Amino acid sequence: MENTVANPRKSPLWLLALVVCVPTFFAFLATSATNVALLHIAGAFGSTSDEAKWVVTSYMIANGVFLPLTGWLEKHLGRLTFLKIFIFLFTIGSIICSFAPNLSTLILGRIVQGVGGGVLMPMSQSILLQEFPSDRKGDAMSIFILSTMVSSICGPTVGGFLVDNLSWQWIFIINIPVGILSLIFIPMIVNDTPKSVEKSSVDFAGIIFLVLWLFSMQIVLDKGQQYGWFDCTWIRWTSLFSFTCMLLFVVWELEYKKPIVDLRVFKNKNFLIGTILGSYVNVIVFSTVILLPQFYQGLMGYTASATGLEMGSRVFACLALIFIGKLCEVYNPKFLIAIGYLFLGISMAMFINFNLEVSPLTIILPNIIFGFGVVFAIVPISAIALCSLPKELTPSAAGVHSLSKCVMGSIGTSLASSCIIGFAQIHQNYLVKNMTVHSMNFVKHFSHLQKFFLVHGDIISASKKANVMLYKQLLAQSKLCAISDIFLIISTLAFIAIFIVFLLQDKKKTSA
Repeated sequence: MENTVANPRKSPLWLLALVVCVPTFFAFLATSATNVALLHIAGAFGSTSDEAKWVVTSYMIANGVFLPLTGWLEKHLGRLTFLKIFIFLFTIGSIICSFAPNLSTLILGRIVQGVGGGVLMPMSQSILLQEFPSDRKGDAMSIFILSTMVSSICGPTVGGFLVDNLSWQWIFIINIPVGILSLIFIPMIVNDTPKSVEKSSVDFAGIIFLVLWLFSMQIVLDKGQQYGWFDCTWIRWTSLFSFTCMLLFVVWELEYKKPIVDLRVFKNKNFLIGTILGSYVNVIVFSTVILLPQFYQGLMGYTASATGLEMGSRVFACLALIFIGKLCEVYNPKFLIAIGYLFLGISMAMFINFNLEVSPLTIILPNIIFGFGVVFAIVPISAIALCSLPKELTPSAAGVHSLSKCVMGSIGTSLASSCIIGFAQIHQNYLVKNMTVHSMNFVKHFSHLQKFFLVHGDIISASKKANVMLYKQLLAQSKLCAISDIFLIISTLAFIAIFIVFLLQDKKKTSA
């Protein structure tokens, strides 16, 4: 038996979207903006950079654990109670982070913040899809993607501005008034949903397997590169433990009568393929978040602000969100997704041939193309994946969909970081063979640098400085080649994904 909804509100759709998406925007911002403040946080508390990374890791773990629980929690709490509890937790977590006296308290605040913010993304997506009429599902997804895309793009820029001009605490302080206002306006605008009064046992086993899997997986991804991945004994055992917990979680949730995470939604072909395609878009997005700052700041010498502006050029693509919803209604979404992946592949391919003398304006163009690729791909992907399911499964499916993208995004980030180091070492071993007296180019450059440094010292000091300068150039070129290799791999996989797109079923076939 379920309670009926009393006095459903007929709020304007634009107002509903605004009230629902604003807290989601700031929850997403809390993920991307904090990365730029880690060095400042480590310095403030006298901790190492590895210890400070737990400020990000703790949020991602808490975030990931609650993503797939969205449907179950909404069913048993009701929509409004659900939103009130988790926005309250996000606000309390932000307050703890803002006034944390030490790193341990800050990490605790991030866990509370992650628990509250983790469910807001799939929940807002679910609300928009359920409340918007069937002929405006594309508009619903456009609004949702706009909030998440702009926050992820602007996160590093906003975080850098706050840290440089105020303090790192302001990254968390700005969430407090947003949380308070959301608690006031959401009950006035958002419709409630029936609350299940049916007594059912809590799936504690599923929750435990989920927590252990995500926690151990995040530790491996964060510490793997530092400890040499599978060359380290405890990394191997932790990886095996994580994989075992994942298998137990999947098997248990499929066999349990009332699972806390309904994995049976993957029986729907469109949802399965859509989740795979959406997850790969996340891999591309999160990988570029790692690759491009290393190219801009590490190789080109850009400041943090300049890097933010270069990557912020992707925001221009958000203009496409104005009409992408209408395009989803007029044209077959499969073709729009294919175009999106084509743009992604082209933009990644444009980065391959960049060198250390490329102009800033040249770098902006592939970023804009990349932004259009994300918009054209992710909006119809989400619409096809979630709209092909029964309406009552939308909250649960949105949570599973978001979890899959979150996990793959974390894996993509870790792989990109590891590949930069591994590929750079390979290129360094190859390029160093040319740094001998038998190479005319090497001898020429060495002699030129030696003469330059002789003005300020003796021949021995000049030779040492010339060697150091050439070695720095070797490292820079090796890293540049490594980044180009990764862009080549990502670009190739994006083009291959175009063929997977056409495995999606049309709406008529799905409903038949």
